[in-house]
Amino acid sequence: MTDTPDAVRRLYHELLMRRSGAERLRMGCDMFDAARALARSSLGDASGADRSRDLKTRLLLRTYRGDFDAATLERITARL
Repeated sequence: MTDTPDAVRRLYHELLMRRSGAERLRMGCDMFDAARALARSSLGDASGADRSRDLKTRLLLRTYRGDFDAATLERITARL
C-alpha cells in the first residue's frame, strides 16, 4: 500500500537517480547503520558497546530472521 501520489514518487526517483552510485550506496549504508543503532538500543545496548554473543544473536535474529530458514540461522548463531 502506498499513499504517495505518482507524481511525487516519480520526482523522488528522478532526484535519487541524479546522485552518483557512490552517493546512493553511502545513503543506503547510512540508513542501515541508523536502523542497526535503533535495533541495538531497543535490545538494551544504547551505547553500542555490548559485544556479547547473546546480543549478537538477538541482533542477527532481529535483522535477518525473515531472510534465512531456521536451520541456516542456527548454523550462523552457532558460529557467533
